[in-house]
Amino acid sequence: MKISLEKPGKFLLDLIELYIPALAFVALFVAFMTQIVCRYFFTPLTWPEELSLLCFCWVALLGGLYAKRSESHVAFGMVYDLLKPRGKARMRLAGNSLLLVAFAIAVKPCWDYVFMMSYRKSDVLKIPMQWAYFPFVVFLVDMIVRLAIDIWRDASSLRKGGPA
Repeated sequence: MKISLEKPGKFLLDLIELYIPALAFVALFVAFMTQIVCRYFFTPLTWPEELSLLCFCWVALLGGLYAKRSESHVAFGMVYDLLKPRGKARMRLAGNSLLLVAFAIAVKPCWDYVFMMSYRKSDVLKIPMQWAYFPFVVFLVDMIVRLAIDIWRDASSLRKGGPA
């Protein structure tokens, strides 16, 4: 019996890149609206602002991973668009290699910093700050894997001599 990791892997990616950011956005929106209503009709609250900021970090970083998956990042490609397919593959290879090296160098210090921050708690909600910064480590690891796959794909197409 062959065990396939395709479905659990896709679910895990969807969980990280779609469902968690969507839930964080809903929490951000509810906290933001609560803050507005309380400020104008009741006593101003401090926790909604803090929760909004924490959720924004999660939405921005993990949502950026989905944008990488769907290739929907904003890009200015005036020079890139003028190139032939092999030139585009070389340019992607160079850019992705630089990003991969930079992100790989950043993983260990970021990991250390995130877990060093576990002793600090947020001012109002008393959430350990490692949970505020942890999405950045997830972002780095996910991007490293995606960049490595893109590099492999472009390098293979250049080796074969076909268009990328």
